Amino acid sequence: MDNTIVAFVNIFTMITEVVIWGLIVWAISSWLVAFNVVNTRNRFVSGVLDALDKIYGPMVRPIRRILPDFGGIDLSPLVLWLLLRGLQMLVPALVLDSTRLLQ
Repeated sequence: MDNTIVAFVNIFTMITEVVIWGLIVWAISSWLVAFNVVNTRNRFVSGVLDALDKIYGPMVRPIRRILPDFGGIDLSPLVLWLLLRGLQMLVPALVLDSTRLLQ
């Protein structure tokens, strides 16, 4: 198997892992803000929360449009996490299987 393809698959897996961990941090931080555990007047905290909102807000927006209203419970980060984990398993398998077929 070509080492370049394996390297790209590993890079894809690492990137999706970073995105997943960022999603977890974003979800937990939104809970901490909702329960007034985090002081949002702190400039550093405000900047981090704003950056996370700008990164993950557009990712969950289409999911929020599709999901029904659950009365204050936002399941869109969970759905995004499931989609990312599915991609993390599916894409490398498809790429590696397709390279075996081409040989």
